[in-house]
Amino acid sequence: MQPSDIDLSLLKRCLGQEPGAWKDFVDRYLGLFIHVLQHTAHSRSVTLTPDDIDDLCADIFLAILTGDFAILRRFRGQSSLATYLTVIARRIAVRAIAGRRQAEAMGHVRSHVPLELLPTTSPPPHTRLDNQDLVQRMMIGLPAHEAEIIRRFHLAGNSYGEISQALGIPENSVGPTLTRARERLRQELSATL
Repeated sequence: MQPSDIDLSLLKRCLGQEPGAWKDFVDRYLGLFIHVLQHTAHSRSVTLTPDDIDDLCADIFLAILTGDFAILRRFRGQSSLATYLTVIARRIAVRAIAGRRQAEAMGHVRSHVPLELLPTTSPPPHTRLDNQDLVQRMMIGLPAHEAEIIRRFHLAGNSYGEISQALGIPENSVGPTLTRARERLRQELSATL
């Protein structure tokens, strides 16, 4: 199935960073991402809370924004845009669920604990930002200790455990700090587009 004219137009608007394009993109695909997350979790016998779904949707949108829309730039039109984005969303969901299962197998958590509270020595690679400008934007206006967590994770490549030890904070507080910063950045970027 080829991409529709509507999708191609929306893609062009996003890549051109036209005003309102990102909001239209989010409005068009948020429901698809939620469906993909729920279906993936159900097929793997995992229960996601509404907060888990919100966090995973934010991760998906952040992945799409990263690298100046690198994911969208790689779209070649050999399928519908929805099909292409479904694959992206599913990969992110599978990685998150696999991380949860691994933590559960190690006896660290019960299944109802939110994904962002799962202890982990290192998150999946897709959650690290390689764009230093985005990381610097993420750190603006944050309290010094939160900015240090962001810097150590995204720029220095430290694991949750390394950050916890270096800063003397609980390991399970690192993930929520990163999630809040990503959400703040996502909101800021969507407001500018």
